[in-house]
Amino acid sequence: MSNNASFTPPSLLMATIGLSLATFMQVLDTTIANVALPTISGNLGVSSEQGTWVITSFAVSNAIALPLTGWLSRRFGEVKLFLWATILFVLASFLCGISTSMPELIGFRVLQGLVAGPLYPMTQTLLIAVYPPARRGMALALLAMVTVVAPIAGPILGGWITDSYSWPWIFFINVPIGIFAAMVVRAQLKKRPVVTSYQPMDYVGLLSLIVGVGALQIILDKGNDLDWFESNFIIIGAAISVIALAVFVIWEMTDKHPVVNLRLFAYRNFRIGTIVLIGGYAGFFGINLILPQWLQTQMGYTATWAGLAVAPIGILPVLMSPFVGKYAHKFDLRLLAGLSFLAMGLSCFMRAGFTNEVDFTHIALVQLFMGIGVALFFMPTLSILMSDLPPQQIADGAGLATFLRTLGGSFAASLTTWIWIRRADQHHAYMSENMTTYDSTTRDALQALGGAGQKAYSQLDQILTSQAYMMSTVDYFTLMGWIFAGLMLLVWLAKPPFGAKAGPEASGH
Repeated sequence: MSNNASFTPPSLLMATIGLSLATFMQVLDTTIANVALPTISGNLGVSSEQGTWVITSFAVSNAIALPLTGWLSRRFGEVKLFLWATILFVLASFLCGISTSMPELIGFRVLQGLVAGPLYPMTQTLLIAVYPPARRGMALALLAMVTVVAPIAGPILGGWITDSYSWPWIFFINVPIGIFAAMVVRAQLKKRPVVTSYQPMDYVGLLSLIVGVGALQIILDKGNDLDWFESNFIIIGAAISVIALAVFVIWEMTDKHPVVNLRLFAYRNFRIGTIVLIGGYAGFFGINLILPQWLQTQMGYTATWAGLAVAPIGILPVLMSPFVGKYAHKFDLRLLAGLSFLAMGLSCFMRAGFTNEVDFTHIALVQLFMGIGVALFFMPTLSILMSDLPPQQIADGAGLATFLRTLGGSFAASLTTWIWIRRADQHHAYMSENMTTYDSTTRDALQALGGAGQKAYSQLDQILTSQAYMMSTVDYFTLMGWIFAGLMLLVWLAKPPFGAKAGPEASGH
């Protein structure tokens, strides 16, 4: 390995640009479709709930591919794996763009998620490998910036492309970026020495993971359409998922080379840190999925304006990330993570005060405020969960945390859409029951809409629907506010020191 450590690419700048672009493209793809969902669902003739599959199918297959990254990189070499993943991602993106039906699009999104799995971990590994030890912190800070900027750019780009061109271009945009990134990285890193080794593959673990997680995601996505456990399909799916996941857990705990190292949960800080990471990320993911949908379907926003309203969430993380990276170890990391959840929770309670009259500025300012929470979230949480792992387990720990975080985001997307639509239906039903033509308020309302004709009734129903979704949105944000409050308390169960690997000055706390 020593000859690997001394390798420097011809241009460190170009290598960094090439590697970062691939990650940018992949992270962008997790959020770019959020704003386009109403348009995609409309164009392909499906409900907004089925539209969510565009997000969840990518996230789940991405999560399943993550644990394979280590094995693939040892087997084929890191640079080769990175290049193949990038090229296949470009191909899958192109196929998504030319899809003509929802099943086709979902199939290609699954493929896209699978090949995207190794991109982020490989970018991280290669960046650390090409930078001299003294500048590695800077390389990782840069990667963190990319991961923060991409989700902001996602909604704006997605909205603008959807409104100005057509939704397939949100996928086609990856083609030139990916080809450029692959060419640059190949030119810069082709002389890097490769050390490959053959390790046995944990096929039982992998298969049980795919079946268990896949079945669970299908249940979450189809549950509402099929009326949950009234349907045999859901009952059988749930049984398959439970059995497969039980086999997975038992097998992984006993296998010599597990595909996912679950034994790491024996470490207290890893356990607490990972739960908090999944909870925080799932909340963040769900909020940024619901908000653009609500703005477009109920508030009459175009995709571009919905993207612009959601985007300010990324401004403060971009500005604050360098400082968080530099000074975080001087504070108790539980305090920083707690402040992060406080800011995210407060932003949810602010949104719970929204009405149908809420203006663009107000929505954008709350998003801007939530950015404080996002800026303080990743670095402290990741440091806490890594803090008590032995050095040789850190790569496994990072992989497992990323895997569970991605899965959390995917499940959150399904559950969020389900809760939101279900609550809106309940509110609508409740309000409709309390409206009769004998009621003077209803009569006045119909009169104002031009008399009790068919047109007035349908207008009244639209007003009700809009109100029902508003109430559901308020319910959802109130729930999220309390969840963040719970995470704020939970993070204090982790035990310092957290800075054991940050250098001598941090271990003095």
